[in-house]
Amino acid sequence: MTAPLAAEPTAADRRRWARYLVEERAEGRVYQRLAATREGEERDILLSLAEAERRHEKHWLDLLGGEPSRLPRVGLRTRLLGWMAGRFGSIFVLALAQSAEARSPYDAEQYATPAMRADEKVHYEVVRGLAARGRRRLSGSFRAAVFGANDGLVSNLALVLGIGATGVSSGFVLFSGIAGLLAGALSMGAGEFVSVRSQRELLAATEANEDAAASAHDLDIDENELALVYRARGVGPEEALARARRIVAAAQEGVRRSATGPVRTHSVEHEIVGSDWTAAISSFLLFASGAIIPVLPWIFGLQGAAAVIVALVLVGIALLTTGAMVGILSGGPPLRRALRQLAIGFGAAAITYLLGLLFGVGVA
Repeated sequence: MTAPLAAEPTAADRRRWARYLVEERAEGRVYQRLAATREGEERDILLSLAEAERRHEKHWLDLLGGEPSRLPRVGLRTRLLGWMAGRFGSIFVLALAQSAEARSPYDAEQYATPAMRADEKVHYEVVRGLAARGRRRLSGSFRAAVFGANDGLVSNLALVLGIGATGVSSGFVLFSGIAGLLAGALSMGAGEFVSVRSQRELLAATEANEDAAASAHDLDIDENELALVYRARGVGPEEALARARRIVAAAQEGVRRSATGPVRTHSVEHEIVGSDWTAAISSFLLFASGAIIPVLPWIFGLQGAAAVIVALVLVGIALLTTGAMVGILSGGPPLRRALRQLAIGFGAAAITYLLGLLFGVGVA
């Protein structure tokens, strides 16, 4: 039902409606394309979102009196979403869609219905939930990958600039950069493997097992320690004893334990932590791919100020890219994250460069 109108719509109102129309239509196509890459529950949710966008589209079509002869172009963000959804169908699309849904224009729009305003708020929560699923699936390896790439970029840029500032030859700078690449990549890979493996082992040590239930057929049905297992898991005394009695009775009657429904701990923490080998390999490769970028000018024979400038440009582009990726996946502003990453990286490199200059002057 259309909201009561305060005045006769103007030409500006109709232009705004047309803009809403093309945005709703484009967003519906994004959800349809994403649904085509999913299965089961996620597919159904995305198709429902697409249907809601069609309802909003119809609202603006009704106000406009049908399809206008000319429509404005879809916004850049929505066009980017559509392009990515048709080619990737990845967590990046959902993360961008989450940011888009967070900025609904309907809160201050008198021609939008209360139901449409509520829809937009619900859409944000739905997309955020879908994006959160994807973030949990890749959080372990993504954390290691981003950390590895950024560490490789910053540490090796700082290394080659600091050594180059001392006035040594270009060959020595190149050798230092390659040595820093190998040393850092091996260290990162080994460190991530040990870190993730240790965390997984720690989590495994906290999980419940069914050794106690396996011995149920030998327990006394009225007085047994199986109830203590449930009490240790936070179940009240009476409920713990009732569960223990059910398990003992079923075991003594020869019923399979799977039919008794014993309490099991299905922890998702292992998924959140990620694979130790995946984290190690990601860290090694991403550190190496990041660390090679500052060395490229010297590999291709550049020297002096030209090599330094090219290295700064290449690393700057890479830092902006990784920062923007983190911003997209975290639901934050990509530009702010990108600039923050650039400032941190160049700040660290500037410090080592100044130290190299001081050291070079001292040696001279």
